[in-house]
Amino acid sequence: MKLSTPFYRKLALSCLLLLIIWMPVWHLLLAEPTGRSVEFEWFLAAVWTLPLLLPLPGMIKGKPYTFAWANFIVMFYMIHGLTSIYAIENERWLAAIELLLCSGLFVGCILYARLRGKELGLGIPKLKADMAKEKAHFENQ
Repeated sequence: MKLSTPFYRKLALSCLLLLIIWMPVWHLLLAEPTGRSVEFEWFLAAVWTLPLLLPLPGMIKGKPYTFAWANFIVMFYMIHGLTSIYAIENERWLAAIELLLCSGLFVGCILYARLRGKELGLGIPKLKADMAKEKAHFENQ
């Protein structure tokens, strides 16, 4: 079964939106109390959520370049999830949900960017083809 470009776009967008919702829910409602002030907890939730909003406009528009660089942001959340699974015993299931969403987002972004880039002809030419083109140019001078 071959999945199409729209499927990967929907996968990436849905995982991104769920991650945008999940991070504040986890840190404000489900995490164990830390003894910090409510204002500081809201600040931390915003810090965890705001970077996820950066690629959202480009992803909604379907720009393959945005899907590609969004993976750099996703890696911070992957690291956070893996660290939380290892370090915070009572919140392992919360971190597992974050990792599941990050994995879906990563796979959706990378495959959408690759397939859509090919559809638009944005791929990097193979070195062999590039060298042949350059050779033909110089031989015809």
